[in-house]
Amino acid sequence: MDSFNKCLACTCAVLGLVLGSATANSRFDRSSSQQSSTRDSIKLSTMPKTLIDYFRPTPSHGRLSTTAWGAPNVMPRDPKNGLEDPKMKLWDYWDGQIIKGPDGKYHLFASRWDQAVGHNGWFHSKAIHAVSDSAIGPYVDKGLCWPDDQGGKGHNVTALVLPDGRYAIVVSETRPGDIFVSNSLNGPWEHLGSIKVDANGFNPHDGGMSNVAIMVRPDGDFQIVPRSGAILISKSGILGPYKIQGPSIYPSIPEIPQHDLEDPVIWFSGGLYHIVMNCWSDRRAFHLTSPNGIDHWTNRGLAYEPNADFVRYKNGTINHWNKLERPGVLVENGHVTHFTFAVIDVPKDDERGNDGHGSKIIVVPFDGKAMDRDIARADKKK
Repeated sequence: MDSFNKCLACTCAVLGLVLGSATANSRFDRSSSQQSSTRDSIKLSTMPKTLIDYFRPTPSHGRLSTTAWGAPNVMPRDPKNGLEDPKMKLWDYWDGQIIKGPDGKYHLFASRWDQAVGHNGWFHSKAIHAVSDSAIGPYVDKGLCWPDDQGGKGHNVTALVLPDGRYAIVVSETRPGDIFVSNSLNGPWEHLGSIKVDANGFNPHDGGMSNVAIMVRPDGDFQIVPRSGAILISKSGILGPYKIQGPSIYPSIPEIPQHDLEDPVIWFSGGLYHIVMNCWSDRRAFHLTSPNGIDHWTNRGLAYEPNADFVRYKNGTINHWNKLERPGVLVENGHVTHFTFAVIDVPKDDERGNDGHGSKIIVVPFDGKAMDRDIARADKKK
């Protein structure tokens, strides 16, 4: 065993003492500084596993490609996983939320921009719809969702099924929390309006429409978590007004960084509300749960990080995307079955357009049923 592996083994042993499992995260390869930070972030977990342990190997569409675009850290890979421009001549893709339709197909809502502009082209991104016969992909880009409304403008794209059976797409960051609705996942999409916020005596800034994640709660109310980490709830429909329930939840959560948090995704499964949010500067994401989705949030520890070996294929090949952001979840039969990630193969500033680098959306299988079961068992023992 070389010195690095000895160091890794020692770190895993420490993790085992903290978590009650000597092998809790031993299969994830991190630098010593990353291991120390990860250890700090997961020591409050109530079980020997964290969310990252529940990602499953990704099936590939035949042989993995060594000639697809991208840096060596993402080779070989399956260009038919998720959504991408296979030649990287037209589009960079970002965001990504899957809805399974009544047609049995999987509908992905995302954003795209001209790859020739480089990553900063996201300021001019447009909302698109893509379709696949499989949750894993490949997804076929069907074009702009609303070409006649500001030329299709839309970023931070997400989507959901409404209680009345219609569908909604929410865009933020470049638009003020705009909502589009349709009777069909194939459109046409009507601009319903912009989200209204009632500060409810709290800081109005916490209700800013950036990185908006949205869900329909089991009680039928709508819930939003924006970049700020505040909880907003509407009892009056998807447009609101959404009442801010309090200041950002993040400062109340021990052992998570209090800087550069973004890209929350929220869902309900296993009797709990879940949030995963990403610290972009640390390149690490964290998992929180709450019994009511408003307060009493528990830090469940590490959700994912680019240097971990969790984006892997069934033959053992591993891809390390430089950035994994904008997570989305596909919930089927009450549990998460897949995560989507907007990924880029190099640092964002190094993606300048027409350079063989770019961004796409990947889909990674996830055993949400097992995670929900394990959390319930661990909480029962407390």
